[in-house]
Amino acid sequence: MRGFRIARVPLQGDVMPHADLDLPTQGRIVAGEHRFALRVYFEDTDLSGIVYHANYLRYMERARSDMLRQAGIDQRAHQESGGGAYAVTALNIRYRAPAKLDDALLVVTRLTKVRAASVDIHQRVMRGGEILTEADVTAALVGAAGRAVRQPRDWIAAFAQVMGEGVTTSGDQRS
Repeated sequence: MRGFRIARVPLQGDVMPHADLDLPTQGRIVAGEHRFALRVYFEDTDLSGIVYHANYLRYMERARSDMLRQAGIDQRAHQESGGGAYAVTALNIRYRAPAKLDDALLVVTRLTKVRAASVDIHQRVMRGGEILTEADVTAALVGAAGRAVRQPRDWIAAFAQVMGEGVTTSGDQRS
């Protein structure tokens, strides 16, 4: 075929010069907010090209998980050791404007309160400077028995350090 070039596929042992580009997307923490960029794909939309409402929750969940990773919290190891996992216990969401196919979005996450067993989180899904959707989320650390358990002390310290002084804590934060 004319006009097409076949890219050389690296063989085992070859080193690719931009291997770091092959890592999953991750957000970053700026001025006490976690910022997570994503793109709207066809699978995210309904037949009219508008993002299906439940997909905003998926975007926010990805951003929250990435925020924890950026804060140095290893959810998987904690869960596998029997320490529990976060579960959403309250959610208040407001849809303001629709996202559309191929939009570049930014999920902005800010912790607003840290308690012994839970965190309050405010999230905004934005397109440029426009807020499309925002939510207030409470996530509790739930143990294997299905009951809330105290968050590890080092997690609470990580939240305070990484997310800044805008985070308030209440209650006894023993580990």
